[in-house]
Amino acid sequence: MKSKLPEIGKISPEIFNELIYPRLGAKNRNILVGPQHGVDVGIIEIGGQAVALTADPVFIVPEYGWERAAWFAIHILASDASTSGLPPRYLAIDLNLPLGITKKSLEIVWQTIHRECRKMGIAVITGHTARYDNCNYPFVGGAVVMSVGGKDKYVTPKFARAGDQIIITKGPAIEASGIFAAMLPRLLEQEFGAGFRKQAESIFYQMTVVKDAMTAVSVGVRNNGVTSMHDATECGIWGGLYELAQASGLGVRVEKEAIVLEKCVPEICGYFGIDPYASISEGTLIISCRKHKAGRVVQALKKKGIRSSIVGELVPRRWGMVLVEGGKERELKHPIVDPFWKAFYQALNVAPPSSSKKK
Repeated sequence: MKSKLPEIGKISPEIFNELIYPRLGAKNRNILVGPQHGVDVGIIEIGGQAVALTADPVFIVPEYGWERAAWFAIHILASDASTSGLPPRYLAIDLNLPLGITKKSLEIVWQTIHRECRKMGIAVITGHTARYDNCNYPFVGGAVVMSVGGKDKYVTPKFARAGDQIIITKGPAIEASGIFAAMLPRLLEQEFGAGFRKQAESIFYQMTVVKDAMTAVSVGVRNNGVTSMHDATECGIWGGLYELAQASGLGVRVEKEAIVLEKCVPEICGYFGIDPYASISEGTLIISCRKHKAGRVVQALKKKGIRSSIVGELVPRRWGMVLVEGGKERELKHPIVDPFWKAFYQALNVAPPSSSKKK
């Protein structure tokens, strides 16, 4: 029996393998890294250079406030590109805007995208901008970010080996916590106090891995350092670890207690009844690295103000996916369904998004 499409979210690996993967257009010898589960980019060779590309929706949530929404939208795109180990350099963007967007709102959105692109060294090279009926938030278009560098500079799971150390930045549920704080600040303040609410709102601007990734590869790549990187988005750290190991053709052994944990995250996830380690976590970077450079990667991240830790290692595939918690081993399974979305929409019914201030 063939698999069914999911009700919401990314299609399953089974559906991807059945419908998408066998039909990838023309073959091309310049493809260095093609479509693969657990890999955030494709990489091609052009003129002796490696060019990494990633495509995603332009995701604008007005309830975050226009500036925060635009900041998040561009960093989602740039984050995936940076997991190649190559610096993001070019943006092609299509904006299919709702009829209700005002000139002032669009000005704030585009000024923010322009500002963040300048900071990251990204040039806007082409696009399309228009308003249409039946277009609505949060999906208001699509974009491609391109990263460029030497053929010996990119990373991908095919370079990973058993014995590589696993490093995780920032810890679990960064995105889940950041979105709850941005959308429901009054609810958090009522429950935990004004100081907690303010600290929780600051998590929003951790939802990017561009600086994490560029800092990590500055130590070295492949046999001299970082071998692969993966942004822990839907299904969080557990999903991301599973996907990276599977893409590498390896197993993984991870110590849960070794993973760093940001302040406010346990309280927020506990209040909304979700497992932080299985929850969406844009901003959390999972890195595999040769053992002799792992400590230096952690130190380089620390110098940039990014918390991280060595949490385990890649192991031979026959050893499986192992999670160690409280000194006991159990199988690490992919969560399949991210618990954030159900909890989030239930919370909105209690405290509508108008409880957040538009900045």
